[in-house]
Amino acid sequence: MRTLYVSDLDGTLLRNNERTSHFTNHVINDLTERGMLFCYATARSLVTAKKVTDGISCNIPLIVYNGSFVVDNVTEDILIANYFETSVYEVLNDLFENQVYPIVYAYIEGKEKFSFVPELCTEGMGRFLASRKGDIRTNAVKAVSDLKAGSLFYITCIDSQDKLKPLYEKYKDVFHCVYQTEMYTKEQWLEIMPFHASKANAVRQLKTLLGCEKIVAFGDGKNDIDLFELADEAYAVENAHEDLKKYATDIILSNEEDGVAQWLARNFRCGKG
Repeated sequence: MRTLYVSDLDGTLLRNNERTSHFTNHVINDLTERGMLFCYATARSLVTAKKVTDGISCNIPLIVYNGSFVVDNVTEDILIANYFETSVYEVLNDLFENQVYPIVYAYIEGKEKFSFVPELCTEGMGRFLASRKGDIRTNAVKAVSDLKAGSLFYITCIDSQDKLKPLYEKYKDVFHCVYQTEMYTKEQWLEIMPFHASKANAVRQLKTLLGCEKIVAFGDGKNDIDLFELADEAYAVENAHEDLKKYATDIILSNEEDGVAQWLARNFRCGKG
């Protein structure tokens, strides 16, 4: 039985310093060389995901932007893509009318960009953008109409709860929306993706692409619930949200203790997983 092992990144595979440990890197590189089919699924972009996992050098698929894309870790070719339809422009207009000015991710003339209007950024957006200083995807624009350029696939709003919560309630059944407090900065985020863009759907598509019959998942947050529901076995790290633990097959060591890698080292058997 071919098994696909899937792990979340932040709070799960990554330690609290936002890096994978030497032990985790060694285990994953070694086991994939021995035949393990492994990928990670994250809300991060390919650029930032690869920075924090730079010790993982094996040829594995990566699920990024909460399932909007599945890409090859080595070639960076897009294997699976989910883009917004034109109805997203109505959503953007609604955000603007409510004085919410997001960061919009899109492919513009074949290049991945994240666009924003500098003069309209919240303090939280400013801190996020400062953390991405020097990123080649940066695209500061002059007007909100410029945020509609290209093939859109991801919208990030960082603002107050009183602005974002009503928008989440309005669109949560129409698009894939994630409304949560960011784990490192404690800023309030609302992320909007195409309806079919999710970790679970990306894993389902990847399972078919690789010809796998079983899914084993690892996670820590409420946004991993749909992935846990899909998986045949699901393991929550000790530091996981209590709501996620309700869906877990078992609880493993925390992210700070390399729980995922420790579990894989003990349980993966070449030719049996």
